[in-house]
Amino acid sequence: MPSIVVVGSINLDIVGTVPRLPEPGETVTGAEISRFPGGKGANQALAAQRLGADVALLACVGADSDAEDALVLLREGGVNLEQIITIEDVATGVALIAVGSSGENQIVVGPGANHHLRPENLELPDADALICQLEVPVETVAYAASIFKGFFSVNLAPARTIDPGILGRADLIIVNETESTWYGEKLSTCEGMIATTFGAAGAVISQHGTTLAKAKPPNVNAVDATAAGDSFTAALTVALVEGQSPQQALSFACAAGAAATLRPGAQTSIPTRAEIEALL
Repeated sequence: MPSIVVVGSINLDIVGTVPRLPEPGETVTGAEISRFPGGKGANQALAAQRLGADVALLACVGADSDAEDALVLLREGGVNLEQIITIEDVATGVALIAVGSSGENQIVVGPGANHHLRPENLELPDADALICQLEVPVETVAYAASIFKGFFSVNLAPARTIDPGILGRADLIIVNETESTWYGEKLSTCEGMIATTFGAAGAVISQHGTTLAKAKPPNVNAVDATAAGDSFTAALTVALVEGQSPQQALSFACAAGAAATLRPGAQTSIPTRAEIEALL
């Protein structure tokens, strides 16, 4: 199985489950509140590990009581945490997530210690693939991309202004429909593959304007969409590095995203390989 290094964020997710999501300026009461480990970097690291990859996570947490709660499932899951950095006098990242009855969500993130993952902190181990996202400083992602020699996968979320070198270096870019629109023509500078997701409508892989693969997720009764995109990203990267074709890899990733909606929470919902294959 492939070795993967993830450079990214760690958060503690505070989730409020409500009958429906609020409109702008509206208060919706009656929420059930839960706490889950999360963060796009941590989620993608655990997802890749549950697929059988050998994963190391490079990230930052605060010197506070939330840090261990945010790390517990990563530790139990076997992710290598030797390069996790504890930042004094800074809070561990927190995400505030509202989840409606349909499984759709709204997310607000307080980055906290994630802002302190700087290029000078990075010592990338040798690995088959590097996965990054944009919940840490973009200059850190750009630096990691410039020094890593293997397969580079980047989830351009949340949408931000980025170094063009990231696009030029990427072997795989993952964006959702909204992010794809936000980046627009800038994505055309990517030499690698671009995977665009459309929620329940599926996903497409293209390269140089040519469609390589299309797939739709299995029909499931979604409970919570949190971490579905992270499971998709990890599964697509792992499958491609394993040598699966773009079509096989995309079908596998769509099933991974669907499987992640079957349980509440972020890391608590991330599926195993057996669960994904059962959906396929």
